Amino acid sequence: MISIFILLAVFILFYINTLTNSLCLQREIPIERQPSIFRTINILVTILLITSYIEILFA
Repeated sequence: MISIFILLAVFILFYINTLTNSLCLQREIPIERQPSIFRTINILVTILLITSYIEILFA
């Protein structure tokens, strides 16, 4: 089960990064700010994925 969840998590992170890149291009966010935006979004999504896995594990 964990391998399926990890594959799904990698796909979700990749897709979220693609959407974030589209947002940065559309809103013309400066290059200097983009790493912090990507870092923040990736950390928040990772926290959500970990809590989702823990919730599924103990359900």
